[in-house]
Amino acid sequence: MISPARILIADDHTILRDGVRSLLNVVPNFEVIGEVDNGKDAILSAGQLKPNVIISDLSMPGTNGTEAIQRINSRYPEIKILVLTVHNSAEYIHAALKAGASGYLLKDDTSEELINAINNILAGKIHLSPSICGNVVMGYLADQDNQIKSTSAEQLTTREREIIKLIAEGYRNKDAAEYLSISLKTVEKHRSNMMKKLDLHSTSSITSYAIKNGFITQ
Repeated sequence: MISPARILIADDHTILRDGVRSLLNVVPNFEVIGEVDNGKDAILSAGQLKPNVIISDLSMPGTNGTEAIQRINSRYPEIKILVLTVHNSAEYIHAALKAGASGYLLKDDTSEELINAINNILAGKIHLSPSICGNVVMGYLADQDNQIKSTSAEQLTTREREIIKLIAEGYRNKDAAEYLSISLKTVEKHRSNMMKKLDLHSTSSITSYAIKNGFITQ
């Protein structure tokens, strides 16, 4: 008898976790073995529970989903990670795949698509939501363009480097201000300067840049 695939759900919305668990627990050879509501606990549970698959959101408190994926993939490369999120931009998709995700679904995809995605990544395949394939190509082209520009992090000040790391880890401006013991206006000024220097235009692009350039340590 084949052992069921062990699945861990990481999402900060209780209703979402309940729905996914109820759906998957009635699928033959699937077993939900745990749930967490933040990235830090996802990393810890990956080591403790040893799931075959982690279904993870990207926006979670504390350690965000992208950083959690990177750390889990580094420590436990045998665990397959499926992103389930509302974010459909090329930057988020590219960052998640770069971090080590094996699949990427949107929360408005069907339950059948979720089941297919789990089966595909367990079989060693990459599974992407049909609605985002074009965005993946856009992300790849944007990444190639960024490599050509070779924007260097050396032009950032120490404070700007701190800000980009905190943003990539999921901190809001006011949270970063409190963490660094500086004013909100100072954080906003450093953030604006940093984005201008690096030609970044969104939080997701900052996160992607931070991952690619080693601002988030493992």
